[in-house]
Amino acid sequence: MTIRVLNSGMSDGLVVAWPADGWAALESVPDDIDAKLLRAAVKGALDRETVGPRDMTSYLRGILAGQSHAELLGPLRDAVGASGVIVYRGSLLARWGDPAALEMSFSATKTYLSVVAGAAFDHDLIGDLDDPVAASVDGQEFAAPLHDQTTWAHLLHQSSEWSGTLWDKPWWADPQDGQPRNAPLGAPGSVFAYNDVRINLLALALTRLWRRPVPEVLRAEVMEPIEASSTWEWHGYRNSRVQIDGQPIEVVSGGAHWGGGLWMNAYDHARLGYLFLRRGRWRSRQILSDEWIDASTTPSPTNPDYGMLWWLNRRARVFPDAPTSGFCARGNLGRQLVWVDPARDLVVVSRWSDDVGILLAEVSRAICSTG
Repeated sequence: MTIRVLNSGMSDGLVVAWPADGWAALESVPDDIDAKLLRAAVKGALDRETVGPRDMTSYLRGILAGQSHAELLGPLRDAVGASGVIVYRGSLLARWGDPAALEMSFSATKTYLSVVAGAAFDHDLIGDLDDPVAASVDGQEFAAPLHDQTTWAHLLHQSSEWSGTLWDKPWWADPQDGQPRNAPLGAPGSVFAYNDVRINLLALALTRLWRRPVPEVLRAEVMEPIEASSTWEWHGYRNSRVQIDGQPIEVVSGGAHWGGGLWMNAYDHARLGYLFLRRGRWRSRQILSDEWIDASTTPSPTNPDYGMLWWLNRRARVFPDAPTSGFCARGNLGRQLVWVDPARDLVVVSRWSDDVGILLAEVSRAICSTG
């Protein structure tokens, strides 16, 4: 590994290390790490590579086979293979595969929509999360009588119960939430339902709120301040465009159910995880407010294992063998993962490994000093 000394600073008695252009690697495994178990954890992640996504077209068509409205609308990127990084106390503890490769993030993309909403909240574009979206965003998607009571919190908690069609996909076309097409829907905020159509609605609302493309906002407000690369891409669908101030703007998708979504390397994912590990602070700058970090990782009223598009492991329901102190951005059953564990000063990014809970459990056990 290439070794160089990190910049360091003090914060509340904690020595905080920050990456420069890249992550500095530890010269050797620290004494408080079980090196043998760590190596076994990384080898296991490589051995459990997901079968199929190196041909993404076939992979997604297999997932969507037999479903209504299964047409792919967004661009695809073939997978490179199992890869990831482990960042411990601000330094690179381990890496495997090709962490620099861009990979489709699937539903881990949703968390980045939450980050863009957080920037809007901190800029007072969103006054209160319980405000109706219609109070600040135009469009028939939030019109009375059905949808004018949908709030930002409902969209961010996936409890909106929104019942429209967006980009030619009706809400019921996404089978993930288990809500039957003809079943009566509850009031906004009454039911948790994992649904990409409604997540795409959040992307539309944020585009109209900022009045510019969501990737542009993410880049300027978060990714450039945390010194991420410029390689990542965020895509919508071929039909997901709106007119704002007379200009056509692509609305990105919040997942990859029908293609598109966020394509990012593991190092940049780790930077986002590290930003949350450091409670929204990067070096001397507060990028996201403490208030937003807390709100993002507070259990929602309709799902105690879910915050604002972050999965929470407090009840050990997301990953039963992993620490309850962790939370994560997760896509495709964990095959795309950004894991943040403040109790261990740990960020784990894993792409295209099955049974990723095993990796988290083994890495966490390897950090001997914290149990």
